[in-house]
Amino acid sequence: MYLYLLQFLGLTSTLQTSSRQQCKAAPWSRDWPHDFEWTKLNQTLSGRLIKPIPPGSVCHPDQSSFDSTTCPVVQAGWKTSAWHANNPVSSVNDNWNNDTCLPISTAPCSGEGYPVYVINATCAEDVKKGVDFAKRKNIRLIVKGTGHDYLGRSSAPNSLSIWTHHMRGLQFHNTFQPAGCKSPINTQAITAAAGTQMLELDYEAHLRNLTIVSGGAGTVGVGGYLTGGGHGALSHVYGMGSDQVLEMEVVTPKGEILVANECQNSDIFWAMRGGGGSTFAILTSITIRAYPSTPLLVSTTILVLPPQLPGYYPLLSSLYAQFPTLSAKGISVYSYFFPNFTSAAWNITSPLNVYYGSFMLPVLSAQNTSESLTAALTEMIGVGTKDLAPGQVIGGPGQVMYYEDFWEWYKDNNGPLTAGGDTLLGSRLIDAETLTKDPAKLATALEGAGGKVGLGMFLVGGKGVANKASDYNSVNPAWRKALVHAVLAVDWPPFDVAEKAKQESLLTNSYVKALRDLTPNMGAYVNEVCSTIPADPNEPDFQHAFWGTNYERLLAIKKKLDPTDVLWCHPCVGNEGWEVVDGVLCRK
Repeated sequence: MYLYLLQFLGLTSTLQTSSRQQCKAAPWSRDWPHDFEWTKLNQTLSGRLIKPIPPGSVCHPDQSSFDSTTCPVVQAGWKTSAWHANNPVSSVNDNWNNDTCLPISTAPCSGEGYPVYVINATCAEDVKKGVDFAKRKNIRLIVKGTGHDYLGRSSAPNSLSIWTHHMRGLQFHNTFQPAGCKSPINTQAITAAAGTQMLELDYEAHLRNLTIVSGGAGTVGVGGYLTGGGHGALSHVYGMGSDQVLEMEVVTPKGEILVANECQNSDIFWAMRGGGGSTFAILTSITIRAYPSTPLLVSTTILVLPPQLPGYYPLLSSLYAQFPTLSAKGISVYSYFFPNFTSAAWNITSPLNVYYGSFMLPVLSAQNTSESLTAALTEMIGVGTKDLAPGQVIGGPGQVMYYEDFWEWYKDNNGPLTAGGDTLLGSRLIDAETLTKDPAKLATALEGAGGKVGLGMFLVGGKGVANKASDYNSVNPAWRKALVHAVLAVDWPPFDVAEKAKQESLLTNSYVKALRDLTPNMGAYVNEVCSTIPADPNEPDFQHAFWGTNYERLLAIKKKLDPTDVLWCHPCVGNEGWEVVDGVLCRK
């Protein structure tokens, strides 16, 4: 009886909170749809409404869905992003479902971290029905494409989710005629449905001797990637992913199915090319530029220093100071440094200070050769190590590998493809002046940011990104000045509240702060940042950190398109008026 009273008082407290605040409906609230209303919605969707079970529940003997045969399959798949992409509610990182049902029999299991219903959308009309229902019934609405989302925007309890994974189909164009425009655009282009992933898109382009600006991991979906900005190995040549967009079909929060481009619905078109997904409208298809394929040269370079020797961070500073020179030569880089690195897989049992980089040079002219790439790397390493004694640094330029086109490299090297675990990312964009002006300051920032957890320094900015005006689309204007996207991650064991708080604090107040102090006038890439809940200081003033001077225009468009906030997520444009209270979205 006492337990029942506590449960009743808890429920009453939640209901009282809901009555004092204007909240979205929840399964226990009076305005939540009756079962017959969900049944009717399912009928209009031809049976494509899913009432999901927690995907890890098959490993829990106390759950009705327990299946000892399926459990090992789920446990193995849980470690891969592809498995989560194929599940209607799962995410690549467990913390975005609040660890509510891990595939571990000794862990707790409930559906509290997942949406209550999912629409398995296959066309724009399915999406419209979901939007109309959520708006009419005051239900929190979210969108999941692949779940390859490092910010948790595609996950929410007490919600209706629209899953675009099965919206498939590609169309190729030799020239493209945007709807409502007088003249065609003289470029090859690809129209992709919202469920398309990068591995499929790159492969199909390759079959037609085409190349696209592509996300790093093959399981990245076109929706989140292109609406959030999208960087890649070829961005320095062709620009951001959002810069490639020629047209999109969307479903607005008012339930309209619209085609947006430069000639019609241009506000939506501008906002959704960098302003972020799940905010202004729901993407159902998108058309992007494609380019003739060219060969790609790649050199993997590894440098190693024993940790007891000084000079590691000055060495890194000297190497990164030459990134502007590499960029001017048409080279892009995915580089990392790892202090005190050990690896059983590589048989490294004693800690080493490691620098690793994949240097890529598209063969766009006769001057771009294996010899020119090797010479550039030899010069970079020579300058970077000139103040160190001979023999202190082990390594040098790696062998240059020749690939017929981008796909030939990408098919075996895309990633990360791992998943599972509780993880948060932090990042910052770095301009050329910061890399070259003050070597000592840069070395101090590199140690502060990556001295404990390592740091990725991706040379993916440059001429192709910079040649667009800051308001060409809604991509963070800091990208137009940036050369490097610096990114790092922290993690913690599930259910360890103290360790989670510690790692979040280190990420915010130490690691990312070191980069923020280094580049106070830059910003961060919205798809790979740390910002967990509204008003959380993980990224102070996230609105301008992620969108810069474009934020005010984005906010005006959001209010115009979605005055009642049918779509809401964090960190997203216009989310300031709401907060999550006990898993329910409520107005402040």
